[in-house]
Amino acid sequence: MVHKEIHLESSEVFTIENLKEGSKWLWVHCLALYIITSAACLLLYFEYSTIAKMRLGHITGCASKPSQFTVLIRAIPWSPEQSYSDTLSKFFTNYYSSSYVSHQMVYHNGIIQRLLRDAERMCQTLKHVSPEINCKPSLRPCTFCGGPTATSSFHILSNEADSVKGMELGELTMTTTTTEQERSAAFVFFKTRYDALVVSEVLQSSNPMLWVTDLAPEPHDVYWKNLNIPYRQLWIRKIATLVGAVAFMFVFLIPVTFIQGLTQLVQLSHAFPFLRGILSKNFINQVITGYLPSVILILFFYAVPPLMMYFSALEGCISRSIRKKSACIKVLYFTIWNVFFVNILSGSVIRQLNVFSSVRDIPAQLARAVPTQAGFFMTYCFTSGWASLACEIMQPMALIWNLVAKVVTKNEDESYETLRFPYHTEIPRLLLFGLLGFTNSVIAPLILPFLLIYFFLAYLIYKNQILNVYITKYESGGQYWPIFHNTTIFSLILTQIIALGFFGLKLSTVASGFTIPLILLTLLFSEYCRQRFAPIFNKNPAQVLIDMDRADEISGKMEELHKKLHNVYSQIPLHSQKSSSKAECSNPFKKQELPDPEKLKPEEGDAIAKELWGFQGNESGQEHDTKS
Repeated sequence: MVHKEIHLESSEVFTIENLKEGSKWLWVHCLALYIITSAACLLLYFEYSTIAKMRLGHITGCASKPSQFTVLIRAIPWSPEQSYSDTLSKFFTNYYSSSYVSHQMVYHNGIIQRLLRDAERMCQTLKHVSPEINCKPSLRPCTFCGGPTATSSFHILSNEADSVKGMELGELTMTTTTTEQERSAAFVFFKTRYDALVVSEVLQSSNPMLWVTDLAPEPHDVYWKNLNIPYRQLWIRKIATLVGAVAFMFVFLIPVTFIQGLTQLVQLSHAFPFLRGILSKNFINQVITGYLPSVILILFFYAVPPLMMYFSALEGCISRSIRKKSACIKVLYFTIWNVFFVNILSGSVIRQLNVFSSVRDIPAQLARAVPTQAGFFMTYCFTSGWASLACEIMQPMALIWNLVAKVVTKNEDESYETLRFPYHTEIPRLLLFGLLGFTNSVIAPLILPFLLIYFFLAYLIYKNQILNVYITKYESGGQYWPIFHNTTIFSLILTQIIALGFFGLKLSTVASGFTIPLILLTLLFSEYCRQRFAPIFNKNPAQVLIDMDRADEISGKMEELHKKLHNVYSQIPLHSQKSSSKAECSNPFKKQELPDPEKLKPEEGDAIAKELWGFQGNESGQEHDTKS
């Protein structure tokens, strides 16, 4: 081969296609494959071990988590003689009398939304009665700050007996309404963590479709909307969402096929003769074949995460973390299939199906296709990788959303929208670049420096975003690491299969023979990790929970934990839930003589506000701000 200057060479020169058939340099690639696989497996083992220890530390470090004492039970059988609450209470009193504490029923979303609307309407009424109140309608804890004239905003009840009578009548109506709106799901609380673990694992009835139990998610993690779904519908929903996701994956072949056609200008000029004059220009040629396909693909991909999140919600996930994890897996499969396999195999859907007509030809087909798409993958690393990091720092969507909220909805609140880490978009992107790095490491290694820069910048940026930008509302307990591990193992095996095919194409029988044992060893390593570490991420160890229960019983914390259980899982976000008992909350409707605020010192006003509204301080020990 006659070599040119480096900047004039085509990308194929920097791939394994530059080697002759039977070349001795194929041994270098085989040795590099062994080194890369060994290093990756070693790092995966130590990382899996470290994160498994962190997960156990997460379980033991959250000794006061109410979810460890709580079991979510669904498919409670209906009885015309009694309510769901009575049926559940009778069942657990009969079979778990020694460990059962209490339960909290799940109600229809309609009544909860009606209560929330009533609260908003009441706040609006207060604004009309006292226009000087300058607070906005919200369910946040509010002291109706109105400056020095705030005292005229409150109407003190003249007859305390009448107010009590009215409250009792309201409670009676509420009890009747909520009984009719009970769903066949509830949160059941137990005395110890071990009791809750046992109940969640065993089969409660001879009919597996009744009395279905799971460990409850964290209170802030509960996806209340899906708890109203009948349990017998879940298997149908899962099949329907799977069919919908697969159908969307094949529909997405249309834009991907169009994008692949842009990289093949010869076929494009034959299909559209009127474009030959434009395509003959060098600059247009480089833009269309290099930059434009990856940009169009990224634009189409913006529709994928919201749709997969919607599919995951339809499945009936009981928690937001499970819903986001399910969406993450769907987006990951979708991304790997469309960005990697569909792009490298061909630009025709019919040809893609013909490629897999023979399983024996798969390694050879992949080995021929991967080097030809090295330029596309490199451009995709720039447009989807480096550009996404810049967007991650600037957060343009959040900025635009807040500007629209201020201009269109006239929202003058200075607080910005709370950001949650988008696991279902960022994790698939990181794993895709990992797959591209592994599969091209032996075949077309020119992409590796650009991926190294991406991962270095991503480490710094994501660390800053997680520590300083995103708000953690609930903990997933390391549940995403098995996805990382399994995808990396898949990337390694795919790399070895592609290398096996290329060694066969280059007529290197010895290199091909040494690659087959490497595939088997990688599979054995994956199975060992699955047996050694994966169960820790699926179940809580009984030994750890029993030790925690004994420590709490010795220290006397168990009764205090039991008192906090019932008020934690509530569908209405009441501020009073932070109090450990109702006795601690003072009555805000109690008739009191309010002094003139003009003559009060700031600290005296704070004391009166705390006494009037029953502020006891939050969980971290800091008192609420009552200066307004």
